[in-house]
Amino acid sequence: MNAPKRSATATATITALPRSPTSLAAAFDPALPAPNRQACLTAALPPVLRQRLAQGRTDRRPRFGDDGFDGMIELWSPPDGVTAAESSLARRCLDELYATVLAPADSDHLLGRVLTLLSHFPAKGLSPEVERMMALDWAEDLGEYPAWVIDAAARNWRRSRKWRPSIAEMRALCEELCAPERALADRLGALAAAALRDACGTDLQAVATGALRRMGGMG
Repeated sequence: MNAPKRSATATATITALPRSPTSLAAAFDPALPAPNRQACLTAALPPVLRQRLAQGRTDRRPRFGDDGFDGMIELWSPPDGVTAAESSLARRCLDELYATVLAPADSDHLLGRVLTLLSHFPAKGLSPEVERMMALDWAEDLGEYPAWVIDAAARNWRRSRKWRPSIAEMRALCEELCAPERALADRLGALAAAALRDACGTDLQAVATGALRRMGGMG
């Protein structure tokens, strides 16, 4: 008697979908040049999000400030057809990015870094108490930035400047240093909102951007 044939279903091999190679925090190295940091973070994202990021559209538009033309900016728009599952995945990755790579510095670390930086450029006629109060102002105004950004900004300044920095100068330097990571966060945020936008039939991102611009022009 012939043995019964085994069905193709019984012998089929199920291949698991590729997973993200590592966490965003593990993939991040602040010592790398900016383009490499962004590339490593992007490579750590799930493949479907990497594909959606590559499919997005980038437009260059003029930016205008109080003094007129203020250079060109890049606006990134997600591709069509982003699913609810993909948006949810983008939201989870965005939350991880903000909880690790872009997490604000610990207050003690920030205050210590500011006091150390200012000590390299002593100001005459200021009492230690005034110096500490000034450092507290610095800590408040730089509190949104991660520790690695604060450290890099302080290192950059003391190696390239001969005078004490202002808070505005340090904020501008911090913004420049974390621009690639914030750009990635903005794109993940756009993907996270893309499914809702498509479901409502309204480009919510464009509406929000327009509202922010109108608010920025009010004075």
